[in-house]
Amino acid sequence: MASEYSLAVVLEKMYENQLGLEAALMELVLLVEQQGYETVGENARVTLERIWENAGFINQGLARLRNLEKD
Repeated sequence: MASEYSLAVVLEKMYENQLGLEAALMELVLLVEQQGYETVGENARVTLERIWENAGFINQGLARLRNLEKD
């Protein structure tokens, strides 16, 4: 079992923070776009796309790390 401060647990917490920031950024993007700032919204959406791309990679890495810690 992973300890409270194992690498997998710490990275999982960081990933959870990333998801929270992603959700908050999306809310701000929607608000900014509603106010007519399409360019600002589009710039932020580019950042969101990178976050989404990295999310899958992070999940795969965490799964592998958890499996290594089980052994």
